Amino acid sequence: MTTAPLPQTFEQRRRLSPRLWDTDWLVLRGMRTAIEATATRMCRPGLAILDFGCGAKPYALLFTNRGGHYQGADLGGAADINIQPNGKLDAPDASADLVVSFQVLEHVRDLDTYLSEARRVLRPNGQMLLSTHGTWLYHPHPEDHRRWTREGLISELGSRGFDVTECTPVTGPLAWTTMVRLTCIAVAVRRVPIIGHALANTIAVVMNLKASLEDTITPAWVTKDNACVYVTVSRLKVASDA
Repeated sequence: MTTAPLPQTFEQRRRLSPRLWDTDWLVLRGMRTAIEATATRMCRPGLAILDFGCGAKPYALLFTNRGGHYQGADLGGAADINIQPNGKLDAPDASADLVVSFQVLEHVRDLDTYLSEARRVLRPNGQMLLSTHGTWLYHPHPEDHRRWTREGLISELGSRGFDVTECTPVTGPLAWTTMVRLTCIAVAVRRVPIIGHALANTIAVVMNLKASLEDTITPAWVTKDNACVYVTVSRLKVASDA
């Protein structure tokens, strides 16, 4: 198994090496496993990768460590590639082999523009690696618009020019309901003076272990259609698919 290099920022550390006392430890661990497996399989030296809505670039190391040419795109002009206020990318047509999008789609107001731009910058044999929420709490960054069922996500991507070839569920319903309770409890307990943070961390360890056990015993057929997060791989539809 490939070991990722040491994270360089707080957000990279949190995503790539979540701690047992992090309230979202279980889902972050599952996402990292699914994303790293895909990166290992897809990435090759020189592969042109565009991270559409990169934020702090938490998974960049999984691709650059494998020789990929990674560029992050985001609003505000601080990223490698700028996203204009209208959602358009300052990137040439057919300039990427792989578009990656991690926990962005639920925050996108205009899916048509976002996914049409992803199609535009992909080369004819390009692919998209995308993760988004099936079920989770409302979390505006700065907006939060939707959640998906497995069927709905595949359909939404399919209607916008992508053929989903893989859809990996991360964290089933027994576990993510425990995680929701943990998140709410931790927020409340951290407000307790002096001992709040230590107590919240202790509760998180116990509840994360409980959630991990719950996820282990949840049947795969249940998790498949009731996941907290879905990690998808898509290819561009060709004319005969449309």
